[in-house]
Amino acid sequence: MPIKSAAAADNGDTSFAIGEHLTVTGKPLADAATLLGSVDRLGSDVAQSSDSDYPWQLVGQMPGVMLTDFNQGTTSGKLSFRGFNGEGDINAVKLLIDGIPSNSNDGNMPYLDMIFPLDLEGIEVVRSTSDPRYGLYNIAGNVTLLTRSGGNYLDGKLSAGSFGRRQGQVALGHEAGRLSQNYSAGYLSSDGYRDHSSLSRKGVSGKWALAATHTLTLGASARHYEARADEAGYLTGPVAARTPRASNSYNQYDGDSRTMNQFSLNLDWALPKGQLNALSWLNQLSDDRYVTFSEGSSQQRRYTHETHYGVRATYNVDPQLAAFHRLHLALGISTEQQDNTSERYLTVARVPTSQTRDWRYHLNVSGLYGQLMMEPVRWLRITPAWRLDRVSGSLSNRLTDSRADANDYGTISQPKLSLALLPLDNLTFFGNWGRTFQIGVGAGSYRTSPSQPDLAPSINQGWELGIKYQPTPDSSVRLSRWNQTASGELEVKLNDPNGDYANLGKTKRDGIDLQGTWTPSEALTLWASVAWQEAVIVTPDPATPELAGNDIDHVPHRLISGGGDYQLTPKLSLSASLRAQTRYYLTTRNSEGHYGAFTLLDLKARYTLNSHWELGAAITNLTNAHHEYLWWDNSQSLHSPGDERAFTLSVRASY
Repeated sequence: MPIKSAAAADNGDTSFAIGEHLTVTGKPLADAATLLGSVDRLGSDVAQSSDSDYPWQLVGQMPGVMLTDFNQGTTSGKLSFRGFNGEGDINAVKLLIDGIPSNSNDGNMPYLDMIFPLDLEGIEVVRSTSDPRYGLYNIAGNVTLLTRSGGNYLDGKLSAGSFGRRQGQVALGHEAGRLSQNYSAGYLSSDGYRDHSSLSRKGVSGKWALAATHTLTLGASARHYEARADEAGYLTGPVAARTPRASNSYNQYDGDSRTMNQFSLNLDWALPKGQLNALSWLNQLSDDRYVTFSEGSSQQRRYTHETHYGVRATYNVDPQLAAFHRLHLALGISTEQQDNTSERYLTVARVPTSQTRDWRYHLNVSGLYGQLMMEPVRWLRITPAWRLDRVSGSLSNRLTDSRADANDYGTISQPKLSLALLPLDNLTFFGNWGRTFQIGVGAGSYRTSPSQPDLAPSINQGWELGIKYQPTPDSSVRLSRWNQTASGELEVKLNDPNGDYANLGKTKRDGIDLQGTWTPSEALTLWASVAWQEAVIVTPDPATPELAGNDIDHVPHRLISGGGDYQLTPKLSLSASLRAQTRYYLTTRNSEGHYGAFTLLDLKARYTLNSHWELGAAITNLTNAHHEYLWWDNSQSLHSPGDERAFTLSVRASY
């Protein structure tokens, strides 16, 4: 899955792409010419040929991205970057599906699982504090999943592999006259690598677009997803080392059922002076989970029901002024509304014994932004931007018969600036600076005690300096140095029934990212990426002064990825990819030792029978390397071992 440089024709584009065939026209993609930083894209050829179970696994191929593989039923895994971990206590990445905001209230990404690889047009990752398009959850950047739009095609794929894995996918596109239609369906079932880890997932979707006039297009989409899974639970260190496929007896009643829906309406209108895009959406999440974290702890039932909806409109115009070589203005306004329910119970074998949480809460976040890209001369690009957000809402605690209003965060101001010097067509020096914000999640967004003062938002301030150089049409490199600080970072106490949070304090994250690609021949492409990163507590909460200078937990200091594609014969292609990370601490105390290092190597082969049929074979974790997710529970580490070497065979038909 090679990383290919952006086309040299767009001088100043600092983005990279994995694969090809990513359609940009009419898609909700970032304009890399205005963001001028770490923008990376994955094309449809890589996504649709993948044998991955989840889209977050695909994103792990991209530079600087860390994957957290929980491997616990429907709680499968997630992605993070820029020195933020994937634990769930601080979620710093905004997720969008076809432009639809798709985070749950706590900032997690369950909606990722709705998308099957065959329906993907591409994925975009923006690692930056300088993107003004989004406010809520956009702390370190954002990820956009793009599904297929338009075209005439019928595409199907069947695959089977180790641990009883079976997957079927189909995608259909049809255009006639002014109407385009796109449909997809997917199913996956697995016995699981570990005992008591069977899983089934299924989803369907439809997208419609009507060209009402030559300047106005109306669109709609609908997506439904269901999943049922057992949870193998977490093992102690000795048990995980001795029998990694085991499940504890006390986890035999653990599992989850999850249902999600997503609907949208959109409008694209080419006006005489600019382009207007409007999007409205409705997300529904229902999750019913039974989980036992460790021996001696009670089983919990965690029931969540969330309804999120909103509207976003943007207006883009290119004014023609003689004093500027190029000028582009973008204006946007949005509102995101949430109606959420969170209930928790103590249970025995799924029978409730007591209730520990009963919340009904609402959260409203509205914002607006403006961005102006200016090129006074061809070799200089300046892009200032400003975003403003406001937060409101209320929480009702039915167990205590109390009500709380959201913190008065005031108007959250987020100035941003991007710059580029373009001395040569193949050389760009770039820099960006910006502010984003974090508010509490769950009860952390509200004044739950009458004596509690309004909390201020945690302001993240970041910068990046870099260079992108393409010495030949077949090679390129991008190097950047980045830094991000937070004024008063909040982390959720994940297993606290009261939804309490901790003040992590002032934090600093910084690092160096290096990506490169080389195509020595038409048949071979090689690529590599390495990210050096550090996340530390600068000024801790006064109650824990001993944490000053400590690493933030679950943040490895180095992330590595690389690989290549080789066209062995006109019909046979071979691919290899490698992903590795170094060790990390399990808590901010930094006293439990280092864990979590791994190196994983995957191989894939594709054989084209004819213009319609293709056979595939894949081996994941070729070297059978040990890898696992870990966390610390009071006095011991708890382990979720990852899959051993696995094989997959597939057949794909495309018409």
